Amino acid sequence: QVQLVESGGGLVQPGGSLRLSCAASGFGSYGYAVGWFRQAPGKEREGVSCISSSGDYTYSMDSVEGRFTISRDNRKNTVYLQMDSLEPEDSAIYYCAAATTTKLMCVTTAREYPYWGQGTQVTVSS
Repeated sequence: QVQLVESGGGLVQPGGSLRLSCAASGFGSYGYAVGWFRQAPGKEREGVSCISSSGDYTYSMDSVEGRFTISRDNRKNTVYLQMDSLEPEDSAIYYCAAATTTKLMCVTTAREYPYWGQGTQVTVSS
């Protein structure tokens, strides 16, 4: 049974940093891509970043490019989202999602990901 567990959210001041973790289990020997998504109150869910199963390909949306970095440690079955220079507009519930795949790339289209974590709250406020 696939399980994704996010951690690392919290309250941080503008300009601060947080590192989110997504611990995955249940994939066995199958490769899987991971995406990070976020949803703020009253707003639609948006795809923030993704990483391919090998980790060789990553993508981040324009508004976080240069501030957020996605990475993975396949030995630990964990994907990270390092978030620097946080802005109040980054406040949201952040979800990680995964999909088994043999593709070399990844996408931030929610419907492509059948497995989802429970989410972790990120609040950027002074």
